[in-house]
Amino acid sequence: MLSIGAFAQIGQVTHRMLRHWDTAGLLEPAHVDEFSGYRSYDPSQLDRLHRIVALRQLGFGLDDIASILDQGVDAARIAALLRIRRAEVEQEHRTAAARLVDVERRLHLIERENHMSTIEIIEKPLPAVRLAAIRTVVAEQPEVAAVVGPSFDAIAEIIGDECGSLTTPIAQYETIDDGLEVTVGYAYNGGSREGMEIIELPAAGAAVCGIHLGSMESIAESWHAIHTEILARGLVHAGPCRELYVRAESDDQADWVTELQQPVRRA
Repeated sequence: MLSIGAFAQIGQVTHRMLRHWDTAGLLEPAHVDEFSGYRSYDPSQLDRLHRIVALRQLGFGLDDIASILDQGVDAARIAALLRIRRAEVEQEHRTAAARLVDVERRLHLIERENHMSTIEIIEKPLPAVRLAAIRTVVAEQPEVAAVVGPSFDAIAEIIGDECGSLTTPIAQYETIDDGLEVTVGYAYNGGSREGMEIIELPAAGAAVCGIHLGSMESIAESWHAIHTEILARGLVHAGPCRELYVRAESDDQADWVTELQQPVRRA
C-alpha cells in the first residue's frame, strides 16, 4: 500500500486533489483507517490516477471523467467528447487572440500618445426588453433633450404603480430618412394603455458598452469613444444604439450614471 503522500508524489498531484476526487467518487482510497481517517492507496490505482490526470489536462470536467471511467474507454465516445472539447478550445483560442489584440492596441495607444480612454469599454450581450414607450421623430440631434425627459414623465404617468419603481428607463435612437427616431420607455410587463406603445427591443448577441458619468451635455464625447473603439476592434453597428439610465435623479445631472449600448457584429 502507498501512503497518500507517496501516491500524490508519484502521480504529481496534491493531497487536496486526491481528497476532492475521493469526495467526487472518482478515485477512492483502497483503505481508510477508521480511527485516524488516514488514506492509503494500492499501487494498481496509479493507472486510474493517470487516466484522471490525462483527462483533466485535456480540459474535461469531473462529470465527463466519471462517465468515461464508469463506462470504459470507448474509442467512438472519446472521439466525440474530444471533438466537443476541440471546439471549446478553438473558441477559447479565438477569445484569447482577440484579447491579445486589444491589449496590444491599448498598450500601443498609451506608448504612442500617452493617452487612455476616458471611459472603460466592454463587449457583452444585451437581453431583449419589452418597453412601455413613446416614439418621437426629431429632425436634428439638438432636439433630443427636449423629447426624452418629457416622454419618460408621460410614460410614468400613464402606467403609474403598475410599473412599480420604474427601475429600467431606456432610450433607443435610430437614424431614419426623416431624422432620428427616439424611443423612450420603461421595462414593462403589463398591458397596453392609451398614449403609449408596447415595443420589443430585440436581444443583441454582442454590444459595445461604456458607462457615462455625469451630465448629458458631455455624453457626445463618451459616444465618440464608443464609436472609435468599435472601429478599432473591427466591428460594425448592428442596430440602433441604446442608453440605459442607471441613475437619473438629480436636477443638475452631476451624479447621473448612463450605460451606452451599441449592438455590433464582426465586419
